[in-house]
Amino acid sequence: MKSIGEVAAQFGLPTHVLRHWEAEGLVTPVRAGDRRRYTDADLYRVAAILISKEAGFGLADIRTMLAARSAPDRHEVMARHRERLLTRIAQAQAALDMLEGGLECPHDDIMTCSHFQGLLADRL
Repeated sequence: MKSIGEVAAQFGLPTHVLRHWEAEGLVTPVRAGDRRRYTDADLYRVAAILISKEAGFGLADIRTMLAARSAPDRHEVMARHRERLLTRIAQAQAALDMLEGGLECPHDDIMTCSHFQGLLADRL
């Protein structure tokens, strides 16, 4: 078992983030007196929370996903999150394509470049 300081250091987080996640019901470390002790299961939860946050999910959505009590309930929540994430990935890919197209453009005024305009055609 690890202390809050050890877990925070492992994930590069300030300790107050772990305390906040505990208050929000995302993690439930064991208490040894007044000290928090994190199990391996807690570490996996912290990793899942971080990945979810990096993907843009809010704490309430993460809590709902992690708190599902059955596989069907969890699958339903995860499917909704998956659809939102796929949309965000498509949006990020379109932005990346535009930037890469702009980097290839030799024109001084990028808006006159037919290749660049082609990358924007879907938005017109």
